[in-house]
Amino acid sequence: MSESIISNKEIAKINDQLRSNLSCKVYLTRSVAYSSQRVQIVQFVQEFNQFNNGNDPYGEHDFGSFELNGTKYFWKFDYYDNNYEFFQHNGNRVLTIGQLNEY
Repeated sequence: MSESIISNKEIAKINDQLRSNLSCKVYLTRSVAYSSQRVQIVQFVQEFNQFNNGNDPYGEHDFGSFELNGTKYFWKFDYYDNNYEFFQHNGNRVLTIGQLNEY
C-alpha cells in the first residue's frame, strides 16, 4: 500500500487547522488537565504561531513550546494508523499538550 506524498507546507496547513480547531484527538498531561490555567494553556496552543528554524526545522508545524506565568508548556502532534496503534507518516493526528518538563 503506498501513501500519497504531500509537501511540508501542506502538512503545516493541516496541522495548523487541526490545532486551532482542536479537530483531532487531544490529550492533556496530568499537569495541564488539573491546572487552574487549563483553558488559557489550550488557547495558547490554538493560537500558537511562533514557528522558527529552532522549533520547526521541517516546516510542518508539529511542535511548539511557550511559557505562561513562569511555567513552560509544549504541544506536539504524533501520527498514527487508523487503529491508533502504530506510527503512520501523515496519518491520524493526536495532539498532546503538557508541561515542558513532562516531555
